[in-house]
Amino acid sequence: MTSHEIWDQFVGGMKQTGWLEYIAVFAGILSVWFSRLENIWVYPTGLINTIIYIFLSFQGGLFGEASVNFYYTVMSVYGWILWAKKDAQQQHVLQISYSSRKDWIIQLAFFGFFYVVLFLALSWLKNHSAPQAIPWADAFASASAYTGMWLMAKKKIENWYWWIATNVSSIPLYFVKHFVFTSVYYLVLLIMAVFGLTEWIKRSRIKHEPA
Repeated sequence: MTSHEIWDQFVGGMKQTGWLEYIAVFAGILSVWFSRLENIWVYPTGLINTIIYIFLSFQGGLFGEASVNFYYTVMSVYGWILWAKKDAQQQHVLQISYSSRKDWIIQLAFFGFFYVVLFLALSWLKNHSAPQAIPWADAFASASAYTGMWLMAKKKIENWYWWIATNVSSIPLYFVKHFVFTSVYYLVLLIMAVFGLTEWIKRSRIKHEPA
């Protein structure tokens, strides 16, 4: 595909973008902005984004991404509860922290399990009822997002590495599915994820510095 063809597809896709996709994109950007600031509003704004994208993903044949957004919805409720918990001194119980070696093993196994399950499921769908599916790419974007959302709920710094992987893989995935505005959205999220990672590292250092 030439640069001219890519540009034409981009312009055409932007013209075809519906109002629901615009709302989902802006809600998602707000959600990531709040997560970077460790603000609990990450979850209510995120719920608007995920519920709309469940619908849009089914429309576009992105069944792995639809499952991701359903999972996001469930994990948003879970994360909201965890982030809201306070101790007797009215301090938030959950704090930003790094993953231990054991945590890393668990999250890699978590990713691997969902990648295999999603890849096999999407391969079956591609052969039987959804020829437009892209199993390896959709499974990777979905499994890395599953892992990132789970770690964000636990305020693990490494959640941002998984979000970076998700965003990098989602940019071309949504572009070829003609969700051009969503593809641009994932580019914005990629940039925000890099800033989120540096912000959480900085916040972790401040919290663990001796008084």
